[in-house]
Amino acid sequence: MQQLVFATNNAHKLEEVKAKIGDKVQLLSLNTIGCYDDIPETGSTFHQNASIKSHYIYNKYHLNCFGDDSGLEIDALSGDPGVYSARYAGEHGNHAANNQKVLAGLKGITNRSARFKTVISLLWNGSEYFFEGTVEGTIRHELSGAAGFGYDPIFQPDGYKITFAEMTMAEKNSISHRAIAVEKLQNFLNSQAL
Repeated sequence: MQQLVFATNNAHKLEEVKAKIGDKVQLLSLNTIGCYDDIPETGSTFHQNASIKSHYIYNKYHLNCFGDDSGLEIDALSGDPGVYSARYAGEHGNHAANNQKVLAGLKGITNRSARFKTVISLLWNGSEYFFEGTVEGTIRHELSGAAGFGYDPIFQPDGYKITFAEMTMAEKNSISHRAIAVEKLQNFLNSQAL
């Protein structure tokens, strides 16, 4: 079975992707390959950051791998938090502070349209491929739901009356930005002679 490294140590992301990809490839995390480096995300776009991660792992470990970058883009905030989604309030991964900063920034604003976006950069046998997923929605006025992570408690996808954080993982995986991008990745992997 072919091995494929997902350039992340985010357990939530790994779980979501494993559930989508199934057993076509052996999915490895950074911990599994013994990589504890803090890979810099210095790009100004999701494409650049995803590519930085996949190239870092491929160049250092010579393994097929993919990196992703995801974020929330809010129209009324000029596309913010964007590539700074994980550290929008300053501290990396402080979901509560990030959500509060978004809600404070949208106080009194009626246009609450937003989208979650994921870009995957796959390095497969030395060639780079990009896969993208987007889900449109709106930002709620307060947090709702206890599942998921990040901005899930304030993001309501179009066509639904609940937030990502109120969905089961299976429900979220069927419509999320990451699920869409991973499905494109999966289709690519299926087209390869594995």
